[in-house]
Amino acid sequence: GSFVYFSLVGNVADSEGLIASLWKEYGKADARWLYFDPTIVSLEILTAVLDGFLALFLIYAIVKEKYYRHFLQITLCVCELYGDWMTFSPEWLIGSPNLDTDDWLHFWVYLVFFNGVWVLIPGLLLWQSWVELRRMHHKGTSLGKKLR
Repeated sequence: GSFVYFSLVGNVADSEGLIASLWKEYGKADARWLYFDPTIVSLEILTAVLDGFLALFLIYAIVKEKYYRHFLQITLCVCELYGDWMTFSPEWLIGSPNLDTDDWLHFWVYLVFFNGVWVLIPGLLLWQSWVELRRMHHKGTSLGKKLR
């Protein structure tokens, strides 16, 4: 949400404070985060609003062991992976002019590692949901065979 705020009231490059300084540091690796980039801001608004509410609803579903937990988890993970793709694929298609791929720290730590976390965790959670849904289905079909 902080990035959206900074982008809508000006831009990150001109903002001050601890949070702004973190975005400025990341902006050294991806310049689109320093100035108003409509694609990035649009995706981040969607992420902050929709994914934020989905995440809160998912936490509730996990804590209360609700039947719809894996539906929410899959939906949230797919939203995140789609957002990752839409953040980077347009940049890759035009030759990555805003990404600093020459500096080791900026490329491997900021771009690959930090953004890789946003792919790895949803991927693992999708796998967890797959395994659980498969287990529940198998359990349900076994029960159905026993009742016949």
